[in-house]
Amino acid sequence: MSTLLTRRHVISAAGQIWCGTALAAAVGGLWPRTSAADVSLIGPLQPADGNGIRLPQGFTSRIIAVSLLPVAGYIWHEFPDGGATFAQPDGGWIYVSNSESVAAFSGGASAIRFAADGQIVSAYRILAGTRLNCAGGPTPWGTWLSCEEIAFGFVHECDPTGATGARKLRALGAFKHEAAAVDPVYRHVYLTEDESDGRLYRFTPRNYPDLSQGTLEVASVDSASGYVSWRALPFPDPTSNPLTLLFPTRKQVSSSTAFNGGEGIWYHAGTVYFTTKGDNRVWALDTHTQILRIIYDFASSPTPVLRGVDNLTVSASGQLLVAEDGGDMQLVVLDANGTAAPLLQVEGQSKSEITGPALNLAGNRLYFSSQRGPFNDGQSLGVTYEVAGPFAQILR
Repeated sequence: MSTLLTRRHVISAAGQIWCGTALAAAVGGLWPRTSAADVSLIGPLQPADGNGIRLPQGFTSRIIAVSLLPVAGYIWHEFPDGGATFAQPDGGWIYVSNSESVAAFSGGASAIRFAADGQIVSAYRILAGTRLNCAGGPTPWGTWLSCEEIAFGFVHECDPTGATGARKLRALGAFKHEAAAVDPVYRHVYLTEDESDGRLYRFTPRNYPDLSQGTLEVASVDSASGYVSWRALPFPDPTSNPLTLLFPTRKQVSSSTAFNGGEGIWYHAGTVYFTTKGDNRVWALDTHTQILRIIYDFASSPTPVLRGVDNLTVSASGQLLVAEDGGDMQLVVLDANGTAAPLLQVEGQSKSEITGPALNLAGNRLYFSSQRGPFNDGQSLGVTYEVAGPFAQILR
C-alpha cells in the first residue's frame, strides 16, 4: 500500500453528495417537515463588512488568499473551487482547494497550512498537470480526492501535506467528474457527474482503503419506491481502448437513471447528500436502505432562498451548508426538515459563485471561495475567505 494511503490524518468533515432530475414523483416527494426549524438560530445577516461579506451577528471574515497573488510566498491558484479541511497533529489544520482552471499548468489543487492559533504557516501545490478540477472530497484516511470536470476526466488522490505525490485513480472511471464522497461503513465511494444527463456512480474498492482497483457501478432508481440498485459498468475507463471512447459511462447501461447536473456530494452519519443544479434540488441517499429522497426543491420549498445549488458540506450536527453558483451568492444552511436560511452572503460579486465550503475540526472557522471574485477592468481574480465565530451556537 502506498504511503499516500497509510496516512491517518483526522479530517474535519467526511463524505459528499450527488444529483438527479426526473425523480420528484419517483422518490415520493420531499421528506416530511416538522414545526422545528433549527435554522432560525442563525438570525438575520448584518450589513456587509469591509470584505463585502454579510454575516450573522458575532461573526467576522478575513481574506486568506487571492488568485495570482502570494500566500506565504506561494502564488495562489486561479478559479478556486471545491475544498476541505484536514486536522494536523500539532492542533493546526490544512485547507485544500481545487483550481478550475482550463490550463494544465495552473489547474490541480493547492493547500494552506494553519497553526493551532489560526495563523497561516505555509501554502503549496499538492496536484499539478490537471485541469478543470472542480470539486472532490476528503477521505476518512486523510487524503483529498480531486475531480477533473472534463470529458473522460479522472479522480486524483492527493496528500494534503504535500509530502507524497498525487496519483491518478483510473478505477474510479473516466467521465466528467464533479465530486466524490466516501462511505466508511459500507466502504463505497459515491461519485457525481456534471452533465445534464449525468449519472450517480458507486465504486467498491477491492482492498479498502486502496482505491487503485475495484468495481465501478451506476445507479438505477426505481420510479415507485426510490430504491437504488447498482449496475456494473462494462467499460469504467473508456480511454483504455479507442473503441470504447464511443461509449461514455453515462450511456453504457440503458437502465441507469439520469440526473440534471450533478454537483457537490458529502457523506454524514449513514447518508450521502448531493445537489443537482439543473433542477435546484438537494438529495439524500440512505446508504443502508439505498432509498433516495429529495430534501430540498426550490420549486416547492416554503423557504426558497437557495438557488443555483452547487458545492456543499455538512456540519458535525448534520446541517447542510450549500453554496450557490450565482443565485444571491449565498451560503445556505438546510436543517433536517429541509428548511433553508442564509448563513452568509457575498455582495458586489454577482458574476461569481461560492465554492469550497469547509469547517475546521473545531467547528469555529469556515472556509470558502468566491471563484471569480469581483471583476476589475475585465480581469477575474478568485478570493478565498475565512469566517470565524460561534458556529456551535447556530449549527445544532
